Order: sequence, then C-alpha cells, then structure tokens
Amino acid sequence: MDKDKELLILLQNAKTKHLAFNSLVNLYKEKLYWHIRHILKNHDDTDDVLQNTFIKIYNNIDKFKGESKLYSWMYRIATNEALTHIKKERKKLHLSIDEYNYQLISNLETDSYFDGDEIKLKLQKAISTLPEKQQLVFNMKYFQEMKYKDISEILDTSVGALKANYHHAVKKIEEFVKLH
Repeated sequence: MDKDKELLILLQNAKTKHLAFNSLVNLYKEKLYWHIRHILKNHDDTDDVLQNTFIKIYNNIDKFKGESKLYSWMYRIATNEALTHIKKERKKLHLSIDEYNYQLISNLETDSYFDGDEIKLKLQKAISTLPEKQQLVFNMKYFQEMKYKDISEILDTSVGALKANYHHAVKKIEEFVKLH
C-alpha cells in the first residue's frame, strides 16, 4: 500500500485524523507551497492560500472518494484556492488580468523572498503574459516536473490538450524572451 492510501485510511478515522493530518501537512506543505507560489508570485499571499488549502483538505477529507490520487485532489484544491484568491484581489483592486499580472511581476522585483536573477525574472514576466491555463500547465510541467497524466487529473483536462497548452506556452515564452 502506498503512503497516500495509508494516510487516507488514517485521515478518515476520527481517532487518527489529527496525527495523520500533521503527517500529510509535513509531506506536502513544501510542494503545495511552490505550486501556489508559482501561481501567486507572492510569499505572503501564498502562505495565506496554503493555510486555506489545508483547512479545506482537513474539512473535506471525509468527502474524498478516491476517484483520483490524494495528491491530485489536494493540488486541485490548492489551484482553485489560488485562482479564487487572484479573482478576489483583482475585483478588490478593480484590475484587469493583464494589469494584475503586471502588478504581480512588479512586486516580484522587490520581493525579498524571490531569489531569482534577471533571467528568472524575465521568465516570470514571460509566464505572466500567458493565458491562465497555459500558465498553470507550464508551471506544473516546467517547475514541478509533473507528468501530463497527473496534471490532467488536477486540471480535469485531457493529456492531449495539456500537451498543446504546454507547447503553445513554450513558444510564447521563447518569443517573449527574444523580444525583451
């Protein structure tokens, strides 16, 4: 039995849920942090969304039916929480998606938690020009080295569509880097 299945059994037992949840957090907090961070680009927002993600996981673990892998389900929650955060922030600030992405990149330049050099910053700028779905696919494939099958479960999209999204994202990023 794999680690996720063992954890799931413990998580769905009232007597072992708390201890199992601590193990789950320790096992996935860094991976989920970086997944969310690539979407939000901001450390503080990422911490908030990560906390909300784990709260949702804890509150809804009994509803998890095992139709996908546990980590795919958690990544889907994290993705949705991050996208919801972006929508709320954009609405609060009255910004278009392009204006919001520009603000994220501008903030990244002064973010003390961003350890990137000029090339990494240029890559982040290029990624921010992509449509939302292409950004998600590119980040998961490029930075997290996920398999298309796993991304497919998380984003509920066919592998073929993901490959096309990734291909288009790479072409657009290459074009951006050449022009800037």
